[in-house]
Amino acid sequence: MALHLVPRGILYIEAVAAAGSIQAASREIGISASAIDRQIVLLEDKLGVQLFERQTGGMALSPAGESFLVLARRWRADERRIWSDIKQMQGSEVGHVRLAAMDSMVNGVVPRILSAVFERFPKLQIDVEVMPPDGVPDALTEGEIDLAIAFNVRPNRDLHTVWSETLPLGCVVSPGHPLASEPDTTLKEATRHAIVLQSHALAIRRILEARHGWMFSEGGPPVATNSLQLVKHLAAAGTHVAITSELDAAPEILDGHLVFVPVSDRTASPQSVALVISTRRSLPRVSRIASEIVERVLSDMLAEVRARRMAATGAAPA
Repeated sequence: MALHLVPRGILYIEAVAAAGSIQAASREIGISASAIDRQIVLLEDKLGVQLFERQTGGMALSPAGESFLVLARRWRADERRIWSDIKQMQGSEVGHVRLAAMDSMVNGVVPRILSAVFERFPKLQIDVEVMPPDGVPDALTEGEIDLAIAFNVRPNRDLHTVWSETLPLGCVVSPGHPLASEPDTTLKEATRHAIVLQSHALAIRRILEARHGWMFSEGGPPVATNSLQLVKHLAAAGTHVAITSELDAAPEILDGHLVFVPVSDRTASPQSVALVISTRRSLPRVSRIASEIVERVLSDMLAEVRARRMAATGAAPA
C-alpha cells in the first residue's frame, strides 16, 4: 500500500530513467508526455544542470540525474517505513522488514528465519537482500535495510551488534572421508587431500591467503569457485575437503550429508557472524520482534550443528 509521498518530479525522473524515454514513461505511468517533460525541464532550469542526456535512441541519466534516482529509492523506502510504522501504532501486526544476508545463508538459515517470522507475523512483508559483508554498513546507515546478518562485521559507531557468535575455521567433508571421524584436524593435514576453496570473491579465501599463504604457493587448490553450492557438492561427493564455517554448511551437516571438522591450528583465526542494525534510527515494534526471532533461529541452528558434532564424536564444541 503506497502513500504516494514521493514528490512528483522525482517520480517522473524515475519513470523516464526506467523507460528510456519520456514517451515510454508517459505510457507507463499514465501522465502526459508534455507534463513529464515540463517538470524535468523546470528542475533542470532550477538546478542549472542536465538530469538527462538526450540521445537519438532515448534518454540516459546524467551524473546529476543518478543522484535523483538514489533519492527516489530513499523516498520509497521511507514511504514504506512510514506506512509500516503507522500500522503498528494502530495495533496491527503488519509491516515491512528488510533483511540483508550473505549468499551462503540463502539455502540455509534464511528459509528457517522466514518460516519462524511468518509463523509469528503472517501478514508481514519481508524483503531479503543478498549482499557481501562490505556492503552492509552503508546499506544500514543509508536506511536501505533494517537488519543484516553478516560475517566479520567491523566495529562501526553507526552499527549496533544485536547478537554475534564466533565461527571456528574448519573443514567440511563427507561422512565417509578419512577426516570425518577426527575430533579436529590441521590445515596441513587437510591439504594432503584434494581441497576445494572459494574464489577471491568471498572473504574466507582472502583470509586464508593473508594468513596461510603457503597453501597457495604451489599453484593453489585443485578447485576454486565462487559457488558455495559447488564447494559443498564436491565435499559431499567425498572427492574434496572444503574449508569453510559450520554455518555455511549447516543444512548439509544437519541432514547428515556433510561433517564439520574444526581446524586446530593456532594461527587459524575464527570468523564471526553477527546480527546488526543501525544506531541512527529506532526499529518499529514488529521489526524489533523480528530481530529477536532472527537471533533465536541463528543461535538454535548453530546449537543443533554443534550438538550433532558432539553426538558423533564426543568432542566438545569448538
